[in-house]
Amino acid sequence: MSYAIFLGAGAAPGVPSLSSGWGFCDPNNPLNIRKRTSTYYNFKGVEILVDTSPDLHLQLLDNQIRRLDAVLYTHTHADHLHGIDDLREINRINACNLDFYATEVVLKGIKARFGYLITNPKEIKDVIRSPSLVAHKIKCNHDFYVKGVKITPLKLCGHNVPSNGYLFNDGEVAHIADFKRLAPSALKHLTEHKVKLLVMPLTTPFGQKYHAGWQEVLNYIEKINPERVIINHMASECDYDALMAASPENVIPAYDNLKVEI
Repeated sequence: MSYAIFLGAGAAPGVPSLSSGWGFCDPNNPLNIRKRTSTYYNFKGVEILVDTSPDLHLQLLDNQIRRLDAVLYTHTHADHLHGIDDLREINRINACNLDFYATEVVLKGIKARFGYLITNPKEIKDVIRSPSLVAHKIKCNHDFYVKGVKITPLKLCGHNVPSNGYLFNDGEVAHIADFKRLAPSALKHLTEHKVKLLVMPLTTPFGQKYHAGWQEVLNYIEKINPERVIINHMASECDYDALMAASPENVIPAYDNLKVEI
């Protein structure tokens, strides 16, 4: 069986946030409590994590995740990256290096901030004392594989830093991170394949300069025509029940620790 776990469904401030509190979210609905976004995919035993949120320590504990085959990064914003140090615990548990994948610009940012985590792939470290992550550079629209899982990086446009998504196994899952527009090449990949599960971010329903809003997300869902959609990366402007009521039948908002079969 293949499945996904939405370890955190929140945008950068989380819900409630320090500055805005609950915002438009009903504080009596526990599904509105949101840690920052990391997503775990298990493809018939191949375990892949997309992004490492600052809440990763608790997210891994809550879901008893103790090993990973690879980590994929979408961009360098803190809410998607700054839990990376917690991956040293995965090193310790499994007593081996851990591979991560990122585009050149994202890899440059990771090396600048967290260079102490990165090791030479041929080096065997004492992982009890030293973190040991192996970096792999990827390019949008160029396929790569993790233990037989085919992964295609997708170019996303309009965010205020370079961002990319991922297509798994030619449509089994499409994971879209922060974006304002899909690059034509990304939309081509998504429409040429029958996407079973589409993960889309919605920071706020009304949209922002660097984030697609609800109507823009719905327009892309209509073009891609996936079987199912999970809405992710929601700030305090996104009340769970309100968004559920406004969603088409095959679209649901995520919540922390939501597990779905693929």
